[in-house]
Amino acid sequence: MTKTLVIAEKPSVAQDIVRALTPVAGKFVKHEDHFESEHYVVTSALGHLVEIQAPEEFDVKRGKWSFAHLPVIPPYFDLKPVDKTRSRLNAVVKQARRKDVTRIINACDAGREGELIFRLIEQYAGGAKPLGKPVLRLWLQSMTPQAIRDGFDALRSEQQMAGLASAARSRSEADWLVGINGTRAMTAFNSRDGGFFLTTVGRVQTPTLSLVVEREEKIRGFVSRDYWEIHASFGAQAGAYPAKWFDPEWKKSADAEAKADRVWSADQAQAIADAVRGKPASVTEESRPTTQASPLLFDLTSLQREANGKFGFSAKTTLALAQSLYERHKALTYPRTDSRALPEDYLPVARQTFEMLAASGMQHLAPHAHTALKSGYLRASKRIFDNTKVSDHFAIIPTLQAPSGLSDAEQKLYDLVVRRFMAVFFPSAEYTVTIRISTVAPHRFRTEGKVLVKPGWLAIYGKEAAAEVEGGKDGDKGQNLVPVLPGEMVHTLAAEAKGLKTRPPARYSEATLLGAMEGAGKQLDDDELRQAMQEKGLGTPATRAAIIEGLLHEKYMLREGREIIPTAKAFQLMTLLRGLGVEELCRADLTGEWEFKLAQMEKGRLSRESFMAEIATMTGRMVKKAKEYDRDTIPGDYATLQAPCPNCGAVVKENYRRFACTGAGGKGEGCGFSFGKSPAGRTFETAEAEALLRDRRIGPLEGFRSKAGWPFRSEIVIRYDEEAKNYRLEFDFGDDRAAEESGELVTFADPSLGPCPLCGAEIHEHRGNYLCSKAVPTAAQPTPSCRFKSSTVILQQAVERGQMEKLLATGKTDLLDKFVSQRTRRAFKAHLAWDKDAGKVGFEFAPSKFPQRKPAVAAVAAKAALPARKAAAKKTAAAKTSPRTKASAGKLPNAALAAVIGSAPVTRPEAIKKLWEYIRENKLQDPRNKRSIVADAKLRAVFGKDQAGMFELAGILGQHLG
Repeated sequence: MTKTLVIAEKPSVAQDIVRALTPVAGKFVKHEDHFESEHYVVTSALGHLVEIQAPEEFDVKRGKWSFAHLPVIPPYFDLKPVDKTRSRLNAVVKQARRKDVTRIINACDAGREGELIFRLIEQYAGGAKPLGKPVLRLWLQSMTPQAIRDGFDALRSEQQMAGLASAARSRSEADWLVGINGTRAMTAFNSRDGGFFLTTVGRVQTPTLSLVVEREEKIRGFVSRDYWEIHASFGAQAGAYPAKWFDPEWKKSADAEAKADRVWSADQAQAIADAVRGKPASVTEESRPTTQASPLLFDLTSLQREANGKFGFSAKTTLALAQSLYERHKALTYPRTDSRALPEDYLPVARQTFEMLAASGMQHLAPHAHTALKSGYLRASKRIFDNTKVSDHFAIIPTLQAPSGLSDAEQKLYDLVVRRFMAVFFPSAEYTVTIRISTVAPHRFRTEGKVLVKPGWLAIYGKEAAAEVEGGKDGDKGQNLVPVLPGEMVHTLAAEAKGLKTRPPARYSEATLLGAMEGAGKQLDDDELRQAMQEKGLGTPATRAAIIEGLLHEKYMLREGREIIPTAKAFQLMTLLRGLGVEELCRADLTGEWEFKLAQMEKGRLSRESFMAEIATMTGRMVKKAKEYDRDTIPGDYATLQAPCPNCGAVVKENYRRFACTGAGGKGEGCGFSFGKSPAGRTFETAEAEALLRDRRIGPLEGFRSKAGWPFRSEIVIRYDEEAKNYRLEFDFGDDRAAEESGELVTFADPSLGPCPLCGAEIHEHRGNYLCSKAVPTAAQPTPSCRFKSSTVILQQAVERGQMEKLLATGKTDLLDKFVSQRTRRAFKAHLAWDKDAGKVGFEFAPSKFPQRKPAVAAVAAKAALPARKAAAKKTAAAKTSPRTKASAGKLPNAALAAVIGSAPVTRPEAIKKLWEYIRENKLQDPRNKRSIVADAKLRAVFGKDQAGMFELAGILGQHLG
């Protein structure tokens, strides 16, 4: 019997499909990775299981990121499994290749990304040739059982979905081409002077960064202006009330800072205050009722903004919490959505959700659910239920399952969603708004009062309602006004001119940046592009948090409290893109143009081939502009440092690549002193460059990258170079042996973290290390006697002072989760612990969550006999081993190497170990560059030169082992 394979995007959707089909298709049997009935096999992906990559012959490894290998425009793309979900991919592919499966239904999410997920899985499952099985499309916008059954009755053909599939592939491949080529071209440009300066760009991340940089440019260029407001207090029979002067003739102008209640002259403001003080005033008043509807349901972006504003959660944290509430607790619906409406058949589900909330033990929410059910608030409103406003997924709402065991953060987010869900069904809040004008001829003063008459949906928020009221926190708004009788003259009790200053625009927080990304298309002038981006913005709700985190990770931005601030590296990138004339990467226009053309492709009005040809042309043009740029610097707004040149005392100025001496007048070539702005891929902030020139030392700083791409931290120093007769910049890795050799005494300014586990002396933080006070020369002990030292950053994991204090006090730190293996480059978790036997700090791994199985009796017996069998085998092997075999365990050093490590046969690792012992014993590492070995007479015969780099040693040894 033949069967139909149904592939959903997520396990939860697969379960929903099984529940919906069971009444009509019969019972399903649950297997490890799929469900199976007489006619159907239902399985699911876990989001993207496969990603595109360039074929091996067209790929460019990072060590070859140069213009010679660009642009990379492969004629086709290969596929590779996503490592984390490889087992799930294998399970889906196994079902797709079954001989009894004769057709496949694509039940991935209804949208471009869901189409791409399925198409890549289908292609991967086919291998060298297509699967050749017909494909139908299940298009769902509601997950009720009846909606799913209706969807199976109206499956779409593969031909109907061809346009969407082409658009999905084109968007993915175009993003790859622009991101890969843009990143490699800008990296190659910035690495021309040596080193590896990773400069990432992308279709979404770079315009997002541009928003932040442009806002910061406005802040830095803002010139504050003085203005005045006139505040008065009027006395009526019933009491006093405040008011503010305004100009009734004022009209909007080109001056964005001009307002009806602002006066730009102190004398004019004071004259108005003096003119009205103590005078009678007539009063006119207008009161009108008004309403305020609840906000719409949450999509992911609005939830992230709200959680950031109320709780300070980052977008990444909010997404992780929402995902946990969806996957682990089954308490929320799918969170990665851009819709704020529900399907039109979801009213019964909403009613069931209210019934669950009313019956739950959540005392702060249950009464409101009772009220809604009792009062008949649940109605089929188009504001809530609208299929035209549901995209791949509907809005985020609570499920029918009451959660338990939530963390504090999860509970906060769950409450946020539940309150919003209930509020949208409640009536609007009702107010009486009163506008009162007090006139002391010819001057007028305005007072506004807003009184809550019926709370409506605000009742759900209780004491928080004041924050929800429009204008509820704005001084004289939202207040109860004392009454004024008809025809009553009031008295001006006080009048004061308040001097104020205009403020620059606020920096972005994550909440406002998410809003700016969501609404980026609204700023476009082109009507078609603006319409194309109307529903999209920059990125998708599911990717915006990752875009922001990526920019933070690459040090383009940093967080200060809730503010997001662009770094010098961000300004440098924007200067580069503007100077090279590839500004399309900085603006939302590119996304708008793509969205317009992809929408045309979905409708069959544009071919995939012509779109991809345009992308290839644009990519080649971008690389060409970077490759052929031949001027020394890039035009930009550069700083002049206050600190003088250390060599000649002249002016030091910034250009695109360097900070350089420009002579006494700041306009010449100077004395030749300069230093790169981005040593080892980390860009100096202007303030850091100032501090470096002033103090000749800064750090330790993080964010540097080695030529191999590994991050490291170091101090930066400026030292005089006798050979060059000038100062130069150097890394100082905090090795205190140089201080020991020079006799420089170390003074500790910070308090002790605890006793040294080796000698009991005090442990301090010094130059990127936690070390014993007896491990370096000090005034109390010029000759070091202890060797305890542990870095403040171990395998990319920052070890905070509190953790080191805990290690010294208890023997180990908390479980730390940001270590990155140098071998596999994968993150891992471990405790740092004091290893008494080794006399150093080491790793202690948490015990496995899965207990070891108890061995069977036979296995125990076999294990007991194992040592005897091993001993016998070892004895037999020894008897068969010839002298030649024994000798092959090592190689003989030649005479030059034997003079250093001895003449006994050694393996290469043993030879390297002995060589390093010789280097350390004779202190042959260059104190200014620990990676360089200075040869003595014996090593000169081995190296064949006066110096060798530490990474050359293995290759050199190979020439001396016979």
